[in-house]
Amino acid sequence: MSDANAPAGRIVKAPESFLAKDGIRRVFVEGRAGRRDFIRSAFAAAVAGAAVPAARAQSNPVPTEGGDANILNLPAHSTGLGQGVATDGYGKPSKFEVNLQRRINPGLTQTTQSSVSFAPLQSLFGIVTPSGLHFERHHQGWWDIDPSKHRLMVNGSDAKMLKTPMVFTMDELMRLPAVSRFHFIECGANTGMEWGHVTVPTVQYSHGMLSCSEFTGVPLKVVLELCGVDFKRARYVLGEGADGSSMTRTLPMEMVERGEVLLAYGQNGEMLRPENGYPLRLVVPGVQGVSWVKYLRRIEVGDKPWTTKDEAIHYIDLMPDGKHRQYSSIQECKSVVTTPSGGQLLLDKGFYNISGLAWSGRGKVSRVDVSVDGGRNWRSARLESPVLSKCLTRFNLDWVWDGKPALVQSRAIDETGYVQPAYRELRAVRGTRSIYHNNAVQTWLVQESGEVKNVQLS
Repeated sequence: MSDANAPAGRIVKAPESFLAKDGIRRVFVEGRAGRRDFIRSAFAAAVAGAAVPAARAQSNPVPTEGGDANILNLPAHSTGLGQGVATDGYGKPSKFEVNLQRRINPGLTQTTQSSVSFAPLQSLFGIVTPSGLHFERHHQGWWDIDPSKHRLMVNGSDAKMLKTPMVFTMDELMRLPAVSRFHFIECGANTGMEWGHVTVPTVQYSHGMLSCSEFTGVPLKVVLELCGVDFKRARYVLGEGADGSSMTRTLPMEMVERGEVLLAYGQNGEMLRPENGYPLRLVVPGVQGVSWVKYLRRIEVGDKPWTTKDEAIHYIDLMPDGKHRQYSSIQECKSVVTTPSGGQLLLDKGFYNISGLAWSGRGKVSRVDVSVDGGRNWRSARLESPVLSKCLTRFNLDWVWDGKPALVQSRAIDETGYVQPAYRELRAVRGTRSIYHNNAVQTWLVQESGEVKNVQLS
């Protein structure tokens, strides 16, 4: 049977939250006691006990005979008067979508002020993440800062590197020539919990420290030129945030000179949200999210890296020989299937659209291959337009599920020729004790029951 003639299969969403409040409280208690394995077992128990019944309850199938009441009987919205214009001054999602939220992983950290939330990748379309669902990573909580009082200072390590140190208000920055660009941002620890074995059930928790937005701002290069920077002497840039953690990160000047690095104040057509760095943040395309310093208050230029705490002892890679690898900030080519993915349920045999996201910190995604047999055979997926540099790319592939177990994977290749590695290939180089920069191929097991689970192939 061809894909075009196959009956359409039905897929049910993954439950948005696997743990009830009591379960979350218990995870926190067990985490403080050092029982990190309890997090994994709690997720597993929640999936087994609640996920499938909850998923089946979402279904509203078309009757096989007698006509569909949803068509035969006119609903109230077809016969009555709806709500008025601008009932809500700022639009909100439908009440039927209120469960679609970014969520924390209970027990991952001891305090919510230094923690992360995960974007619901399994329920998003296209490449743009709504600002209200953008993942968060904070080191000392988020703030809603008065933009009229916020300042950006630009200085140099010595007078020869920067002719005129300056302080900018937000109004002054927003009067400079602006650009708007689409870019992904991924935390360096995204998928980090999966290095040793499967730990979480859904793509929201395995890959959800990832988002993509249209960012608007002024290129950092423009501001440095206004201050009279000597690009020959100043070869590095330090960004410093205004939150309590004083997040500071070093960037190579080459990125700034290419005009890629932005002083961004806009996101998806409006001002940044407070959780995303309002009123000003760095945008550093292709580089791990920690370098996208939020609440940006200072830029310093120098002739060598600063080796700050968050690049000397954090966000580094533990290698198999016991050494640490530093300044590995580029997010390598990566992809993940979001449908079907963990926690979802396939109700019927038949036609499905395999869909997912691919990205690379080195440029454009050139191809995505998809396998439904654990990597034995691959087919090239369709890439949805636009395909942009250092931006999420949506891919799709037609698939007829025959009701037998399937191992669904995606493998991305970027324009440099880099191929996303399998776990065995990545672990051969990196071992299993890392936290950061896991870009291995993800595997979802579609069981005969239609349930989809997170698995790893050795």
